[in-house]
Amino acid sequence: MTHSAAVPPEVTEDLRRILSDAGISQNADLVARILATGVGLGLDGAGRLDLKIASSALTEMRAAFQLFDPYEDVPKATIFGSARTLPDDALYRQASEVAAALAEHGWMVVTGAGPGIMQAAAEGAGPHSSLGVSIRLPFEEKPNAIVGANARNVAMKYFFTRKLMLVKESRGFVCVPGGFGTLDEMFELLTLQQTGKADPTPIVLLDAPGGSFWSGLRRFVDDYLLPSGVISEGDFDRVLVTDSVEAAVAELTGFYRNYDSLRWVGKRLVLRLKATPTDAEGAALNAAFGFLLAEGEIELRGPLTVEREDDDRVDLPRLVLRLNQFRVGELYRLIAAINALESAPPAS
Repeated sequence: MTHSAAVPPEVTEDLRRILSDAGISQNADLVARILATGVGLGLDGAGRLDLKIASSALTEMRAAFQLFDPYEDVPKATIFGSARTLPDDALYRQASEVAAALAEHGWMVVTGAGPGIMQAAAEGAGPHSSLGVSIRLPFEEKPNAIVGANARNVAMKYFFTRKLMLVKESRGFVCVPGGFGTLDEMFELLTLQQTGKADPTPIVLLDAPGGSFWSGLRRFVDDYLLPSGVISEGDFDRVLVTDSVEAAVAELTGFYRNYDSLRWVGKRLVLRLKATPTDAEGAALNAAFGFLLAEGEIELRGPLTVEREDDDRVDLPRLVLRLNQFRVGELYRLIAAINALESAPPAS
């Protein structure tokens, strides 16, 4: 592969004309960038394998975006767990029950669409509340019957595109004991939260009644990871370890009791809430969480100009702050305090 070559300006203009002729006007600059990147790969002399990876990844992401698009406004939880768990296992029942309870709260459940815990979660949620992102493997080729019944599944060749979609669309996560794949997903969730590469979301580690799988992990964290200094104090506090379906559901739904969403506007972080805090509550938040700020205070205000221009949740009150980026992994603490305010809506 040669050194990166610039796409000639006249080619870029030709690409823009192609988009115009195709009737593409919304986000045309980004679509043009995608096309230009493809041309750039050709100019670079990228090998056939590299091109196949790039082409397949983009094709798979497009199919996944199409699958999730009709349910954009429906809250979703991804449930991870072992494909080897059998229907008579207590973990199977836990996964089915937590999925059913989430569906009753109006949530959809996203799974890897395979057997075991994935099948259990899909059964619990039911076909109308289940979405699947399956992986094509020699020994696990078809989605389970629940997600397959309504064709609410997209099959992926690559694990990295599958993992993206299992995380990107969900507002909460439940991890049921499993093997390497489950642990991989769980640790990636923690890494994304710790580094601020994903919005804060609730993470539940759900065990069988009386089980010790996840409590064993907590001991490993306390006995080895913390003393060696490879994680910070409280990094594991962002997850709930429980064997209770009711506690798991309360953790996921309660995370959005008052907190709605966030958006970055330049260096300002905007937290959208469902209820307006009192002045006293605002002062208390500043006193308790001033250590998270790079400068200034946590301000109670209405939507910023760019939010109004985008018509982005403009009906909601806001807290606006300049967050110290080195503290982004602790943002979940502020959200927990927001949800605990007396002005917050009653817990569902």
